[in-house]
Amino acid sequence: MKLLHIDSSISGEASVSRQLSAAVVSEWKRRLPDLQVIRRDLAGDPLPHLDGAILAAQPGAEPTTATRAQVEKGTAVLEEFLAADVIVLGAPMYNFAISSQLKAWLDRIVVAGRTFKYDASGVKGLAGDKKVIVASSRGGLYAPGTPHAANDFQEPYLRAILGFIGITDIEVVRAEGVAFGAEQREQSIKAAIAGLPTTIGAVANAA
Repeated sequence: MKLLHIDSSISGEASVSRQLSAAVVSEWKRRLPDLQVIRRDLAGDPLPHLDGAILAAQPGAEPTTATRAQVEKGTAVLEEFLAADVIVLGAPMYNFAISSQLKAWLDRIVVAGRTFKYDASGVKGLAGDKKVIVASSRGGLYAPGTPHAANDFQEPYLRAILGFIGITDIEVVRAEGVAFGAEQREQSIKAAIAGLPTTIGAVANAA
């Protein structure tokens, strides 16, 4: 089994989502010692955002020298994603949404003809054989039922875009309110990590 570990936080060692995603991967490895893990750090090795030159380099077209390396990197990212059975997404909330680094990655994997297609009945996702665990961190409180839940364009967006390409087996490991002080931060992280054996166990047993 192959697991793709994605981190997108720009906060380095201070990142809560990185701490959570690492704990998720560690729990998977504990359960499946032979698990093959591939890691991609979207902050340390960022993907360029899509622009006109990259978009124009469609299959069959010859990219310019300036865009060839970017196109090849995007192709490698897509193949890496397609080869994975499990994806662990480190996804901090920035300004109510995901990081631009993670958005750039999503733009490389949501590709017509590879991860989705349109037919007479509408859209069909082609990547539905994968499991995704989102390691979500938020400075405030945005979970359902909280006063600011309507401002959450992070987790609902990830569920929507992943669902668009057919992935519905999604679990969220969440630490929120981490900007409310050291005590709240520590408690939220501990609670999220404490629930991992149950969360990962259910997902792994269904694999």
